[in-house]
Amino acid sequence: RKMANDRLDMVIFAATGHTGKYVVKNAIHVCKDQKMKFGIAGRRKEALDAIVKEFASDIADVPVILADVKNEKSLKKMTERAKILVNCCGPYRFYGEPVIKTCIATRTHYVDVTFEEQVIQQPAKEAGIYIVSACGLDCIPSELGVIFTQQKFEGEMNAIEIYMSMWLSPTEKIGPICNYGTWQTFVHNLAHIKELPALRKKLYPIKLPEFVPKLKSRLLHRSDVSEGWSLPFPSIDRSVVLRTQRFLYEKYKERPAQVQFYVTLKYFFEILILAIIGMFMFVLSCTACGRNLLLKYPTLFSFGIISSNPELLKPTYFSVTFNASGWTEKLAGPIDKHRDPPNKKVVTRMSSDSPGYELTSIAMILSAVTILNETDKIPDNGGVLTPGAAFGKTSLIEKLIKYNIKFEVISSTEK
Repeated sequence: RKMANDRLDMVIFAATGHTGKYVVKNAIHVCKDQKMKFGIAGRRKEALDAIVKEFASDIADVPVILADVKNEKSLKKMTERAKILVNCCGPYRFYGEPVIKTCIATRTHYVDVTFEEQVIQQPAKEAGIYIVSACGLDCIPSELGVIFTQQKFEGEMNAIEIYMSMWLSPTEKIGPICNYGTWQTFVHNLAHIKELPALRKKLYPIKLPEFVPKLKSRLLHRSDVSEGWSLPFPSIDRSVVLRTQRFLYEKYKERPAQVQFYVTLKYFFEILILAIIGMFMFVLSCTACGRNLLLKYPTLFSFGIISSNPELLKPTYFSVTFNASGWTEKLAGPIDKHRDPPNKKVVTRMSSDSPGYELTSIAMILSAVTILNETDKIPDNGGVLTPGAAFGKTSLIEKLIKYNIKFEVISSTEK
């Protein structure tokens, strides 16, 4: 069943929030390039009108749609007007599910910037629509970086280590780099982390074959591919990439790569502070009282990294380096075993001149555009997909490159 042609190409929901404003700002340029029409949605008309005035005053008609996540009728009216909904309303654990359900009911494609596994299990395939979460800094760089590396490997990849580096501009003093919404999401994700093994077992009752040599996680270390100190990080990136690798194995009989994810900071004291924050969060998120403390005093427990005032946030820059190992020879079957140890190494990198929230908004809008323009290259005619599964065979990487998000091969060596 096709969507009505009178729908807007996309509607940006929660356009007045911190992420939403960035998305609107970049949607103007992208939609102009793509000759697409978008609208914005949220609870308060005056705030939405202010967004239009600030970012889109030169556009003749940007429809403003009133919608509240607690009002099902308003959500239905909103999603009926869009071919794809770009959802910036979080935390998604609390506000995502009703929006997704409404998108399914009105047959509206959907993207957002998070990946909360307890939320996204929805019957989208029957509706013939795509639901693709984690289309921002989590997890477009990691997902498409791994896909890019696999495409460039020219052999058989066994394992990949992902190193996310972050830094402030040299002209900036140390200060808050994350908004409160991101902190909220992270706190609640940690609080429910124990639910994930049972959920994953339910989703994937059949285990993947074990591949050798096994990729082991490294603790605090200095890598020869990423400048600074690196530490394992409980990001959603690894979970999403592994889910994509499973999808590629089951769908296309491709050997799934083993994955580890690290965060890299230049100085030892920075990584030490990050480890202390992580320890506080993990311990306190286990109890309701602890979570309340984390949510009530984010600046204290984050050592000043979090701020609820968007004006105070420092622009933070990122690059993601991929350290892949495997063999020059590709065997016939995905579970065939190599007799020799890995003899090839490829290092790739994704980098951008755009700060994190800017990168997130560009990736999110281009993900939405790709779903609208390239459904013939996205598998399964609908469903809940990871970004790698959805966009692996599309031109999204090329689109991102046009917006100054680089994907490059750093080195390729054979023994």
